[in-house]
Amino acid sequence: MGIFDFLSGEFIDVIHWTDDTRDTMVWRFEREDHEIKYGAKLTVREGQSAVFVHEGQLADVFTPGLYMLETNNMPILTTLNHWDHMFRSPFKSEIYYVSTTRFTDLKWGTKNPIILRDPEFGPTRIRAYGTYAVRVIDPALFLREIVGTDGEFTMDEISYQIRNIIVQEFSRVIARSGIPVLDMAANTQDLGALVAGAISETIASYGLEVPELYIENISLPKVVEDALDKRTSMGVVNDLDRYRDFATAEALNNPESGAGSSMATGMGAGLGMAIGAQMARSGPWGPVPPAPPPPPVEHVWHIAKGSDVTGPFSKARLGRMATEGAFGRDTLVWTQGQDGWKRAEEVTELAQLFTVMPPPPPGS
Repeated sequence: MGIFDFLSGEFIDVIHWTDDTRDTMVWRFEREDHEIKYGAKLTVREGQSAVFVHEGQLADVFTPGLYMLETNNMPILTTLNHWDHMFRSPFKSEIYYVSTTRFTDLKWGTKNPIILRDPEFGPTRIRAYGTYAVRVIDPALFLREIVGTDGEFTMDEISYQIRNIIVQEFSRVIARSGIPVLDMAANTQDLGALVAGAISETIASYGLEVPELYIENISLPKVVEDALDKRTSMGVVNDLDRYRDFATAEALNNPESGAGSSMATGMGAGLGMAIGAQMARSGPWGPVPPAPPPPPVEHVWHIAKGSDVTGPFSKARLGRMATEGAFGRDTLVWTQGQDGWKRAEEVTELAQLFTVMPPPPPGS
């Protein structure tokens, strides 16, 4: 290599970064011994920022554009200024490129169920998951607080921490919202906005923001979901007998394999007999006979003798009194619903008590 080529290499220095990984947040421009020449051209593209670090201190942040590193802020002690050091400058500088685009389709979810007090079901456990997006809004703060001297920092290195923050704030927001579990699906957008707002302060301290947060699903434990499914099925069928017949037929058509099949067969046989009995009652042989009417309400009676009223007496008691001679045809009686006092023989129900009595003897 000739002297001209050597000097051209010392005078011309182009610094730029193109990324096709889609998950790199910070990339350090690598040069031998981290030497940045005086007058170098720094290219910062849209969706990037460049952080200039000189002698271990953050010196400046460059937004998209083309820059010449030749001001007094830049390292002016380059290799050409140090012939006595054999073109090796003792002052080191570094440039970190920071991606300011959105990192999308990042996953979050609750590893363990969240316990809350539901106004309808009482203490309940739920799980949730969704997606979010993150973006660097303060490259200098992000470099100081998170990246440090990492030469290639990816989204995977901080996504776990962000997920923990989201789950923590989601638990607090969902517990305070007071929204019934059955209505949460209709409020996922509002809940997502609340969670994003709750985590904004913590995320901002890292130099980041979460512009989007989506709740894709909120689920209950399987046993609770099964109970809800049964409740929904009964509501659709609206007939317990038909629902029982349907469940029985389904069990017969889908027996479990292995040892459970014999149990299913035995249960199916017993349930089949129950179905046969049900069909005998309401099948094609005729309609089910109507239920018998309720038994008549037994009346109780009051007796008036002069100004004295006694009772109440049952019909059986009045029959014994008639046999004993203490109750006759002319006795005035009254019961609830009767229009005034009547003679006992005028009341159809009581007149029967006297038909079995012999008439008075002749000449009495």
